[in-house]
Parts: sequence; C-alpha cells; structure tokens
Amino acid sequence: MSKDILLWDETLFKNAEVLEIDHIPEHFAYRDNQLQAIKYSLKPVINGMNPINCLISGPPGTGKTTAVMKIYNEIQEYVDDVIFLKVNCQIDSTRFAVISRIYKQVTGVTPPTSGVSFRSLFDKTMDSLVENDSRLVLTLDDINYLFYENHADEVMYSLLRAHEHYPGVKIGVIAVVSDTGAFYQFDTKVTSVFLPEEIEFPRYEYSELQGIIDDRIKNAFYPDVIPAEVRDHIVQYVDDLGDLRIGIDLLKRAGLNAEKRASRFVTRDDVDNAYESSKLLHICRSIRSLNSNEKNLLRLIVDNNNIYAGNLYKSFHEATEHGYTYFYKLINRLYAARHIDVEFSGQGKRGRSRLIKLKTSPSDILKCL
Repeated sequence: MSKDILLWDETLFKNAEVLEIDHIPEHFAYRDNQLQAIKYSLKPVINGMNPINCLISGPPGTGKTTAVMKIYNEIQEYVDDVIFLKVNCQIDSTRFAVISRIYKQVTGVTPPTSGVSFRSLFDKTMDSLVENDSRLVLTLDDINYLFYENHADEVMYSLLRAHEHYPGVKIGVIAVVSDTGAFYQFDTKVTSVFLPEEIEFPRYEYSELQGIIDDRIKNAFYPDVIPAEVRDHIVQYVDDLGDLRIGIDLLKRAGLNAEKRASRFVTRDDVDNAYESSKLLHICRSIRSLNSNEKNLLRLIVDNNNIYAGNLYKSFHEATEHGYTYFYKLINRLYAARHIDVEFSGQGKRGRSRLIKLKTSPSDILKCL
C-alpha cells in the first residue's frame, strides 16, 4: 500500500475547530492597534462605569467582529454584572428584531414574534436591567443593514438616551460597519450622544494574509499536509476577494476534498474545487439576508442582465406596484451587498442613464435564490 494513501481511520486535521468561522484565535495577528483601542474603550466597565462607545469600520472579513469578541472574552473575566451581547444586524435587520434579541439575552425569555410592540419590549428590557443592577455592552454587528429600512437611527437613539427615561440604566454601544462602498451616516440627534471612538480595520496586505493562513494551517493540520505553493494559491484567492473568511473556509473544504481522495496532501485542484463551493456559500449567506422584494428585484436582474434602470423599474413596478423611491432604495441595497454594479451608460438625458449588471454569475445567484 502506498504511504501517500490516507487510511480510513486517519485524518489530515490536527484541530479542525481552528477552521470554524467563529473561532477566536489565541494570537490575533496584525490587529494590535485595533485590539488596544477596543480594550481602552471597554476598560471603564471594570470600574463600574459605562464604556466609551465605538464605531468600528472596515471591509468584510478584516477581523472586526473577531476582535470585539476577543476583548469581550478578556474583560468578562473581571466583571459579573455586565451583559456582553453581539447582535448580527444582517439577520436581525429591524428595530423589533434587535430589541427582541436584547430582551432574550437580558431576561432569559424568548419574546413573542407578534402582538407586542417595540416600546413594550424595550420597557421590559430596561426595567430588567435596572432591577438586576446589570449593565449592557452591546455590539451591533453589520449595523449598515439597519440603515436600509431606516431603523439604525431609531435603535441607536433609543439605546443611547435610555438612561434619561430609565434612571440607573447603563448601556455602551459598539457599532460595526462593513464598508461595502456605500456611505452610512447617523442622524445628528444620534451623533450628538454617540460620540464614539472610531476604529478602522484596513484590508489585509498580501503578506499579512499569508501569515494568517500559515498560522491556521499550522494549528489545523498535521505537518506537510498543505505545501507552500498550495498555501500561496489559497492566499491569492483571498487577496483577490478581500475576505479572510473565504480563505479559512477554503482550507477546511480543500482538506476535506483531499481526505475524500484518501490523499495525505492537499493539491491545487482540491483548492479550486473547494473554491466553487466556498464562493457559493459566501453569495448565499448574503442573499439570505435580503427581504422578499430585494430577492424579487435580484431575480429580475438575473433574467434581464445588463438592463437600463428605467426598464428594470417598469418590470419591478408591474410585479410589485412599488414606486421609484422604494425601487431606488433596493438598488442601493443590492449594490452595497455587492450583487450588482451600476454604471452610467452615456445614453439618455445628459448621458445619465444607468446600466444595471450582475457582479457574479447568474447561475450562482439562481442557486442561492
């Protein structure tokens, strides 16, 4: 039997947990300044004070959420009256969904999905914090998803001014914005009380990606499973897409592909085959967060790729009866989520007609839809 053949009871993975998306690495490389800034902002909770609010921004897959959770875990050891909570606004994308998530964490009770108002849940949540003498440190992850239906300002204002209506309430907010090319700005009534420490997470450099992927390989796999040229092939994929999460998923899937072949080594073909699945997973995760009208509009674009905005609006209006203002909002949402490109075509009045085209394969989008 060849020594290169993996036996049925053997595995290439030394510690597969390292390749899970929610894994928090012990050594978080290339983010020392950002970690120190978050730690500085949250440190006051150790002394019974409110933390300094934070606004964390940067492209997707640059370590923003992982950094927050790492500092959460560190500070949690020193306090027992603070509730640390992260709300994923890509999933909980309305003010009611956000307060429902907070209510469940604070009270330990799952709220009803209907028949109760935002204000009622908010009141009960604040009362519970006061009665239990608890403080809340809340991270609104991917808060840009709250902007699409104009819920961001309402949520932020309610939380940041809560102490005025519920004496004794102490809440700190970390707003995490994924920079997708769209510009998000809070209302002045929010910015006047938010006053955050602004922390930027830049895109990783190629050499940094190489170091991070290298570290995951050493911790996740047995020695020599992934040759250097295969590692660099993965890093190139990640560098092209700009999202480290895809690279970690690629490592996991490529390793599983090699095991399926009973091979002791991962090859470039294993990575390429894994990329097709990993890429689709990334697209599907994003499409899952869209509402029904956004999905319907995306399907119209799939059916009519490279279509003028005016023609697309006519089809959308006929199908839904929604007006142009709402249509324009959905177009901006799909653009921010990187599903479409919007280009001025040079046609129409003053050459301002816009051409709508997909950024990814129509067949991939249809699979996810």
